[in-house]
Formats: sequence, structure tokens, C-alpha cells
Amino acid sequence: MGESVVFYLLAALTCVSAGIVALSRNIIYSTIALLGTFLGIAGLYIQLSADFLAAIQVLVYVGGTLTLILFAVMLTAKIENIRTSNTARARLPAMAVIGAMLLLLGMVANSTEWPIKIAKATPSTAKLGHAFLSEYMLPFEVGSVVLLGAMIGAVVLARRAVKRDSERE
Repeated sequence: MGESVVFYLLAALTCVSAGIVALSRNIIYSTIALLGTFLGIAGLYIQLSADFLAAIQVLVYVGGTLTLILFAVMLTAKIENIRTSNTARARLPAMAVIGAMLLLLGMVANSTEWPIKIAKATPSTAKLGHAFLSEYMLPFEVGSVVLLGAMIGAVVLARRAVKRDSERE
């Protein structure tokens, strides 16, 4: 009973925060709501006994990605003066499509027989570590190189912007 309540609270936190991210017109509010989404997902990982994934979710997404997004938003000069090129149009049809998809997903979830196994949950850390060092080593390393390239590109672009600003003065 208690686990179900915690699950529904975490699911509500995740879904409501994701809705705010998608529908908010203010980028700062969207970024802060993204924090709630990431933390809700980490809580769901903990409920699944995926403690390593929960820790990585908090460290990488909350600690790294969200901080990077916040700094990018805060350091963007005169962001409020920029005119939006793709304004929100057709919100009502989009809401109808979302409602239909949620109804369809609810019907599928309701009609599916979910196997319930009551077993002692074991942490997935060892299995995940072995998978990263064996069959998923190449994709893991490619992802690392892509992230490194993105970081280097961000530093290069930031340095160019700083040089241009200092040259003007």
C-alpha cells in the first residue's frame, strides 16, 4: 500500500513537472520544472531497485545537465528582447491529440495483464557495470566522446563570445 502511494506521488511529480516544462512560456520556469521531472524519475529508479541509475540520474542530469541549462539561460544576454519565431499555434488540436494518446495508453495499460512477482529486489549495479564493460562498451565510449566534443564546442563558443565582448570595450 505504501509503495503504491509513493509510486503515484513520484509519477504525479514527474508528469506535472514535464507538463510545466512543455507548456510554460517562461524558459526559467521550464528549467526549474525540469528539476522536478529529473528528481521524480530518480525516485522511480529507486523504487525499481536501480540505485545506480538513480544516483547517475541525480549526478548527471540534475547536477550536470540542468546546471548547464540554467547557466546557459542565465548568461544569455537580453534573452527577453528576442522575438519568438515559432509561437505556439494550434494548442487545442494538440491537446486533443494528447488526450487521445493518453486515453489509448490508459486502455492498453488497463487491458494488459501485468505479472506481479514478489521477490527480493537486488541492486542492478553489478549487472550494469558488467554490461558497460562488455557488450555495451562501444556505445558507452561513443557517448562519452560525443559529450566531450559538446563540452569542448561549448567552451570554444563561450570564449569567442567573451573575446568579442572585450574587443568592443
